[in-house]
Amino acid sequence: MKLYAKTHEWVQVENGIATLGISEFAAEELGDVTYIEMPALDEKFAAGDIFGSVESVKAASDLFCPIGGSICEINEELEDEPALLNQSAEDQGWICKLEKINESDLSALMSLEEYLAFVRE
Repeated sequence: MKLYAKTHEWVQVENGIATLGISEFAAEELGDVTYIEMPALDEKFAAGDIFGSVESVKAASDLFCPIGGSICEINEELEDEPALLNQSAEDQGWICKLEKINESDLSALMSLEEYLAFVRE
């Protein structure tokens, strides 16, 4: 199950590994993504830390880590094909994966229904 942050990132935890990305709403708002600044492997982040940025034809936006953890994998496909973020923001366009996560951070995030209500406000 995906959980969402008010800063428009999503997280999905499976077997202690958290996959992070941006929501479809955020990808649509950004427009055509041209570049993604990725975090480094083994870099550690706390919830709310900036872990990268996304540049599009419209704007540049920071990416905020929804939960704490250590980067264990990045989506290298995005380096060659940043448009994947537009085409498949919540599937193939995932950005990175975290290990050693702080699961207590998950309680501050929203379900899909709560997130959709939030973006409609």
